[in-house]
Amino acid sequence: MAGVRGVADPLEEVFSSALTRRIFRRRWVLLPDYVPETLPHRERELRRLAEVLAPALRGEKPGNAFLYGLTGTGKTAVARHVLMRLEGKARELGVAVRAIYVNVRQRDTPYKVAASIAEGVGVRVPFTGLSVGEVYERSVKRLKRLGGVYIVVLDEIDFLAKRPGGQDLLYRLTRVNQELGGNAWVSLVGITNSLSFVESLEPRVRSSLGEVELVFHPYTAPQLKDILEDRAREAFNPGVLGEGVIDLCAALAAREHGDARRALDLLRVAGEIAERRGDPLVTEEHVYAARIEIERDRVGEVVRGLPLHAKLVILAIIRRQGAREGKSVYTGEVYEEYKRLTAELGLEHVTLRRVSGILGELDMLGLVKSRVVSRGRYGKTREVILDADPKAILEALQEDPMVARLLED
Repeated sequence: MAGVRGVADPLEEVFSSALTRRIFRRRWVLLPDYVPETLPHRERELRRLAEVLAPALRGEKPGNAFLYGLTGTGKTAVARHVLMRLEGKARELGVAVRAIYVNVRQRDTPYKVAASIAEGVGVRVPFTGLSVGEVYERSVKRLKRLGGVYIVVLDEIDFLAKRPGGQDLLYRLTRVNQELGGNAWVSLVGITNSLSFVESLEPRVRSSLGEVELVFHPYTAPQLKDILEDRAREAFNPGVLGEGVIDLCAALAAREHGDARRALDLLRVAGEIAERRGDPLVTEEHVYAARIEIERDRVGEVVRGLPLHAKLVILAIIRRQGAREGKSVYTGEVYEEYKRLTAELGLEHVTLRRVSGILGELDMLGLVKSRVVSRGRYGKTREVILDADPKAILEALQEDPMVARLLED
């Protein structure tokens, strides 16, 4: 389409640039969902998980497994890599083995999780209208008819356990083999960022679920550099990465708990920024720009997804921390400020215990850092400080009409 009155067509300019700028060769290699053929520095975890699941190749029930570790330590990549190889080997041998992967944060209710598992065994269920128990029973009947071995991966399983009815579904899944009567086998692989997750489970669930536990330690900067170099060879065209770019991405991610996902995101977004600007080389300047862009996007996405009272709690932290010139604040201070905010909105406030739980959830999401400290004869409390850009948090809170009322001044 021609430009209007001699003005260049902006879309044609974008499309032409996309064809001429050649920073990336296979950009998707740097995306979180990509499962690489090799996983440097996770050979021990790969082997151990494979040992747990290998009995499936004999048509026997594998053990259940739990994978623990901070975000970006390779838990999901290891699980998907092992299962991809296991299914491939099973096809060679003519053995019925199927993996069913469910991201519980995305499928965020027990019904959706049960429906995902049902769909994985070929049972179609409506979007809503059935009970979790009915979906489960239909899956059991289907499994009895099909036979074979099924490995159900519940990524971010802690989100399911926190939901009403979530632990009931977990309990059913741990007992499903008793109902199948040897016609089929189901094994569970749980993935979580929370090292204390098992302790939060009901005893009846805990006793059945965690047969084998694998702890994933954070990557070091040299290990992250190896991972980035491995992916960069596939992702970028030759000669487009400037000196020091991979070292810088690795060093920045190593500061954030050795997060390989963050390192890969930094490298990818740096490349995207260079490509958008029409620069022929990805430089350290692009990496620093990528860090700002990623942080803003990550914080915004997380904050927008918070329930209302969690948004009010984090706003209370910002207000109290501002009053203390950026120093950390205590749970009691946050709670008093939170109650003032709910009063301004005419809402009923939740208990101090619940706010303490919300602070723990915000810590797990990376929005705050908190630690339990002793205050002598006054007992213990939680010390809290923001661990994200306040401006990015406030921009995201502004999108909630109710919270925006508190931000007008």
